Amino acid sequence: MATEHDGELQPHRLSWADFDELARGGGGAAVVRVLRRAERSRRLLLMRALADQVAKEPELCGPLPSWEDAWELLARVQRRAPGELDAVIDHPYTGSWAGYTTRLLRNGIAGVGPAWAHLGHVHAIAAAAAIRAKLDFEATVPVWSGFAALPTLGVAHVAATSPHSVARVRVRAGRVAISATNTRLVLPADLSTDAPGWWGIRRLTVPADVRLSVRLDDVDPYRGLYEPVLPQRLDDDAVTKWQSLLSEAWQVLLARLPERAATMSAGLDCIVPRPMIPFRLPSASTGEAFGSAVVSRPEEPLSLAATLVHEFQHIRLSGLLHLANLRSDDPEERIYAPWRDDPRPLSGVLQGVYAFFGVTEFWRSVLRDGDRSTRRRAAFEFALARAATWRTARTLRHDHGLTDAGRRFLDGVIERLRPWQEEPVPAAEAELAAAVAADHRAMWRIRHMRPSPETVAVLAAAWSSGERRPSSIDLAGSTGPTPVPDGAWSPARTDMIRLGITTAPVDREAAWADVPEATPADIAYVSERYTEAIDRYRAQLADDPDHASAWVGLGLACRGYGRSAAGRALLSRPELVRAVHRHVRATDPVQLADWIGRIVN
Repeated sequence: MATEHDGELQPHRLSWADFDELARGGGGAAVVRVLRRAERSRRLLLMRALADQVAKEPELCGPLPSWEDAWELLARVQRRAPGELDAVIDHPYTGSWAGYTTRLLRNGIAGVGPAWAHLGHVHAIAAAAAIRAKLDFEATVPVWSGFAALPTLGVAHVAATSPHSVARVRVRAGRVAISATNTRLVLPADLSTDAPGWWGIRRLTVPADVRLSVRLDDVDPYRGLYEPVLPQRLDDDAVTKWQSLLSEAWQVLLARLPERAATMSAGLDCIVPRPMIPFRLPSASTGEAFGSAVVSRPEEPLSLAATLVHEFQHIRLSGLLHLANLRSDDPEERIYAPWRDDPRPLSGVLQGVYAFFGVTEFWRSVLRDGDRSTRRRAAFEFALARAATWRTARTLRHDHGLTDAGRRFLDGVIERLRPWQEEPVPAAEAELAAAVAADHRAMWRIRHMRPSPETVAVLAAAWSSGERRPSSIDLAGSTGPTPVPDGAWSPARTDMIRLGITTAPVDREAAWADVPEATPADIAYVSERYTEAIDRYRAQLADDPDHASAWVGLGLACRGYGRSAAGRALLSRPELVRAVHRHVRATDPVQLADWIGRIVN
């Protein structure tokens, strides 16, 4: 990939020194700028390819003018105010639009609405750039369900007689007017403010020694992860809460990870807000929208700070992947990831390792420098994240799908993670983290691993014949993993453990009762009433012998009670115990697990 310099095209280059720094979590703002310039070139190349396609098939433009009109307007912007052109091309959702539209044409698939509406978004990009450059012009832009978007600026709401139509944008002497069927809007002089028929894009700014300023974008049609989405306007109260949370989260990052905060300041452009979800903080990003993170609003700033670190790791790695080939194109869903409930392809696990490497560093910093009220939570999250990331990185390091550059990248991650494995964590929090990790892996196994039918048949026959100890057989054979789950996932025990860490002891049981999907057996287990938990999980399995979460919960309770063989079998081979139990239904699950556990390492 190349960029223009002194009239000549120059390739984008990232030095090995910068590559290694990025792998170790560093790199700084200078590396972010390298990645951003490469992203800009990539988007321009995609736009050029789309223009060439439209030139061959002008009917693709539908009711909109030729791409040449938009290209000419963009060229005017470049001559008048090249920085404004860069700002619009650098906009995260220019990237997601270019990628989405390219896939529609290349793969011949139907998108959300007609292809001309997506191709025609180039006119909206050109119009927004021209408004920023203070040019006089006229342009026709697409309208979706009455919304005419001007990327980086906002969205106008006009009357429309069909789901997809067009509107005219006219600018004279700085005055922006938009007209459509029975509608004529004159936009406010300050486009960041709202007015009748116009929603400006809000900006959240945190003044500090290292300043953070991001768009809170709830209107751009290409802000979603996979497909275009209509505006979902936040009310003023929600925006105020976002500003408060972001200000506090930014202070946490400046105090704990100042170098990462400085890098984030240079590379985080947009937050796409999503509603608050109790006990969850879903977030996501896409490699095509460099600089953007989709985040559900958390309840407190520490969670937001951790989430921003997590997503910014994804953003940086996605940018690097457009410059360096770290892996083969292997879409098979075959790898266990401790932060997902499904098997993942190599690409997804690599992204997860890098993201949770950042999360590990964040909670480590809070544990080392945080106040007493946050240290217990930080100790648990640090212990959980460091172990999961360490094991996964070391496993992935030997994967056949990695390139030499990919192994070098993982070596940098592992180099930083290694000394953290020896850092002290209070025993109580370390034990809770280990329990959550065991719970997650066992839940994943019972849902996605399929034991060998021959092994299951041999064990079922041996149990039914009354053998006191099962014969030693190969337990490694299976037909998994498969992406098709056998049973539902329940995160209730993990939710309760996290809640218990931050809740006063006298209030815990009342708080646990509000956790979705929590059963009396789960509450007994997290309360360390292991005998009761075993009995309750037995009762659950009597009602539903295939209940995945009850089998794993039974294993956790058996281990807690000291029934090591049963606990070992149910946590390391839960899919095998359940499969044998399906053959011998009239059997106590604990006795069966204890029997199988005698040959499970």
